[in-house]
Amino acid sequence: MRAIVLGCSAVMSLAAGHCFAAEFGAAGTLPDVMVALEYEGKHFEGRPLAIDQRRILLLGRDGRLWDLPAAAGNRARQTAAAFRPYSPSETRAALLRELGNGFEVSGAGFYMVAHPVGQRDRWADRFDEFYRSFVHYFTVRGIAVDPPPTPLVAIVCRDAEEFARRSAGQQAPVNAAVLGWYDAETNRLMIYDRGRQSSYFSSTEAVLVHEATHQAAFNTGIHSRWAMPPRWVAEGLATMFEAPGVFDARRHPRLSDRINRMRCDDFARFCDPQRTPDLLRTLVADESVFARHPETAYAAAWALSFYLTETMPAHYGRYVRLTADQPAWNRQPPAERLKQFSAVFGGDWPLLEARWRRFVAELPQR
Repeated sequence: MRAIVLGCSAVMSLAAGHCFAAEFGAAGTLPDVMVALEYEGKHFEGRPLAIDQRRILLLGRDGRLWDLPAAAGNRARQTAAAFRPYSPSETRAALLRELGNGFEVSGAGFYMVAHPVGQRDRWADRFDEFYRSFVHYFTVRGIAVDPPPTPLVAIVCRDAEEFARRSAGQQAPVNAAVLGWYDAETNRLMIYDRGRQSSYFSSTEAVLVHEATHQAAFNTGIHSRWAMPPRWVAEGLATMFEAPGVFDARRHPRLSDRINRMRCDDFARFCDPQRTPDLLRTLVADESVFARHPETAYAAAWALSFYLTETMPAHYGRYVRLTADQPAWNRQPPAERLKQFSAVFGGDWPLLEARWRRFVAELPQR
């Protein structure tokens, strides 16, 4: 991330900013140091990611992002020469204190999964297997991924009631239609076990994969947690991974296995060119379509992501890296989003839309 670099030695005035700016330059990359500061009676410790005249963005040792006023950095102390996330044992202990009786925490790969006692075999390895499939998907397409900077925390609730109770503090309201969520601020994923009924795979597993895709993408450099990607990019990737051929390509190697049938059917139903002219440009530029017409937006986001990854993986990789490499707190206006997309995929919007729609229409049937 490019940002003004501020602070110095063991006691740093992050808000004033002279020492680091002189060493690294006014637009240098913030060094990988760890600092501690006090603000409004609370203690914060982590790595400074970005700073401007108004705000400081701090990556906590538990993976949480702290967005604090610049004044909070007036007396920050450097506590280590490099960022140190909490260890797996520290993360486990903190989760057990928070969740209370009835939970245990299992480590697998980069994950620390909190789940009901006695259910390690049902959850921990599934998250780890998913992560390895996620990395494999991008690697074989020539798209590099970074290792997560902190352990990835996932919480599996026993049932819908517990899920709703533990989700009460979320900024986005959780209702009966919500089956799971990933929060980029806390960097946590939460789902609940819907049971082993006949629709188990299509419910619990699909939600797990969708939310785990968000978490993995925001922690490996595919997306940025401090400069949100275009909505269609984030949701298109997550819906794409819902298909078995994407999240488990070794066991499902065919093109037809990579098609998300529900989203593909929705695209045919809701995205007819007579009803949605100029859909490509609208999807790229206007995020309000997700609130106004969610069925159309999610189907189109899946279809566009699938088309680009299947036909132009190198271009897609370059594009998602561009969307991730934005300054902190940046929200691109529609004109900038269109310009960025055109810079990678070309600016002939009618031709691009025609090729995209033809690709989806010619996908193999069940």
